[in-house]
Amino acid sequence: MAELQIIILFSLLSGSTVFLGGLLSYYFGDHVKSGLIKAEIIHSSTAFGGGILMAAVALVLIPEGMQALSIIPMAISFLTGAITFFFIDRYIQRKGGTMAQLLGMLSDFVPESIAMGAVFSQNPQLGILLAIIIGIQNFPEAFNAYFDLKTRYSAKKCLAILFLLSFSGVVSAFAGYYFLSGMPKTIGALMLFSSGGIIYLIFQDIAPLSKMKKNWIPALGACFGFMVGMIGLKMLG
Repeated sequence: MAELQIIILFSLLSGSTVFLGGLLSYYFGDHVKSGLIKAEIIHSSTAFGGGILMAAVALVLIPEGMQALSIIPMAISFLTGAITFFFIDRYIQRKGGTMAQLLGMLSDFVPESIAMGAVFSQNPQLGILLAIIIGIQNFPEAFNAYFDLKTRYSAKKCLAILFLLSFSGVVSAFAGYYFLSGMPKTIGALMLFSSGGIIYLIFQDIAPLSKMKKNWIPALGACFGFMVGMIGLKMLG
């Protein structure tokens, strides 16, 4: 199979979990009765998604970005991301909604897919493994993102949005493969920009949403999410 076909295949597979996570969230929300157990699952999945995002930042995005850039461009890229997402988050909240999980998912999914496409030309096996890890990350993040979208749109529109976003991995991988293969500093700046935005979203929106009074189970979800990221890093070697 040609290299380009492999990129298309694996970027589609990694992106498909965006729609599948949203689909599971749709059936969960409509067919599971409300109660303490349902609330615990929702809050735990939010924390789990936050843990995965934190792992992506701490173990992949920031280390790769710091390796590519010197101190001043590193700091500028990171702070620009944090400030940009601050304004985006404020704008969305003024409109009466929240998109923290969706923004967090895309901030993780897009730069990692770009990196996946970029490394395919040098190390196809690493690109395939990165695609698998991206797919694993997307599933719980999309599960939570559906609930964010549901505050603003109908179920069908939410699923349609997630279905379309599942193809953003293909577009990002193509961009990385064709335009950024020889530009590690640009990829590093993008990763640090995303890291600043993700950390802002985690502490401003995602972590507070995962908290339940007199219940300590959701916090364990964050630990399990971070552990998934650690396992993924070990798999990358």
